[in-house]
Amino acid sequence: MFACIHAPDLAADLSLAEFAYGFSPIVEEAAGRTVVIDVEGCELLFGSAYELANDVARRAKEPRANGGLEGTVNVAIAANPDAAVHAATRLKGITFVSPGEELTCLGEFPIEALEFSLVNVEKKLADEIFETLRLWGVLTFQHFASLPVHGVSERLGQEGVRLQQLAAGKTERHLKVKQPAPVFSHSIELDHAVYELEPLSFIFARLLNQICATLNAYALATNELTVQMRLEDQTSHDRTLSLPHPMRDHKVFLKLLVLEMEKQPPQAAVKAVSITCDPVKPRVIQSGLFVPLAPAPDKLELTLARLTKLVGDQNVGSPVLLDTHRPDAFSVKRFVLDDKTALRKRRKNSGNPQMAIDNRPCLGFRMFRPPLRAVVQVDRGLPAQISAWDKQRSVYGKVVEVAGPWRTTGDWWRNDRWSRDEWDVAVVPNKRDEQVLYRIYRELNSDTWFVEGAYD
Repeated sequence: MFACIHAPDLAADLSLAEFAYGFSPIVEEAAGRTVVIDVEGCELLFGSAYELANDVARRAKEPRANGGLEGTVNVAIAANPDAAVHAATRLKGITFVSPGEELTCLGEFPIEALEFSLVNVEKKLADEIFETLRLWGVLTFQHFASLPVHGVSERLGQEGVRLQQLAAGKTERHLKVKQPAPVFSHSIELDHAVYELEPLSFIFARLLNQICATLNAYALATNELTVQMRLEDQTSHDRTLSLPHPMRDHKVFLKLLVLEMEKQPPQAAVKAVSITCDPVKPRVIQSGLFVPLAPAPDKLELTLARLTKLVGDQNVGSPVLLDTHRPDAFSVKRFVLDDKTALRKRRKNSGNPQMAIDNRPCLGFRMFRPPLRAVVQVDRGLPAQISAWDKQRSVYGKVVEVAGPWRTTGDWWRNDRWSRDEWDVAVVPNKRDEQVLYRIYRELNSDTWFVEGAYD
């Protein structure tokens, strides 16, 4: 059995579907403020079908605070969902359509009242069929249902046959169940405050299992988790886990969250916990047959989280060059995989002739880290002799060619500002004939010489 509820005077801010969920978990939203519910098996809860219809009408008149609609509704009970829709939309009050007696109730309805969308017929084609029926003198559901099926099929096609079955109340279909909106946020209120991390981790595991179950049901993943904790002193402790790769493994989330809590624990006992995730499409990575396997994203993220706990957030990530001429100026940012758009753009630029790499011969430069402190003899303001050494390498000899100096300076507002003169020099080691090219510089602040590196 099916029940159709039609609310012609429903307020715009009320949901008829939410009201219908109070009677059955199987709800279909139809056009024109109409819903159809499957009431099969609801006799134990509401009694007979007629008692159920009366209960629906009574609850609809109740105020919003009690879950009502504050108005009257039309209710129709039938063995066919489409017959119930036509009865509820055309008849006021409560209507009960007995099985096999659909035309007794619907037969006098005009042919234009057929809800052609219920049998997937387009409006333009339905209007043409209705015009043809009017020319034949077929004006009601009863007249249409009495026509021979073969004749309707020959003249109106299969769409006409479906409309004829709809008029006779003999269609057979399943309800298009309205899927509730997915919930990617779960919370829990604790009876007693939690002081230690171990019992708190069980609360995290429960909420994460619910969130990951929803993600799996909708074939989604997440790359951001937000945890909100209400503490005993009425303050809040919020943490956000930003993942470089979309995941949906509750075990990995739990380990990452526990490491985050160990790194920055709440300052008081926890009274309530709420976890929310940002759903995204999962990323599928297919490795090449001859490409070495890379570490799994979840294992890599756990390793980075453990390192972050030991050395701090500012010391774990990917190096990024800063927009400055300062030597060796870089920062560390969180490692994030490039999305498909960035990869396609990079590949496109690599094939662009204007972006092609210059193939002219050039010198490679090998930097000494740290640079070698040097003793330089100067003749007429130019380096003439160099002597520098450390535990691994040494540079000494006579300077035979000099290019420079080039003065660089910057960040004058900082305590560690730099200002130096740079030279490229060719050095002939003692008792040797070959020349070696080096870059040397003199810090103007301390008047100290250094060897920065060698050209290959």
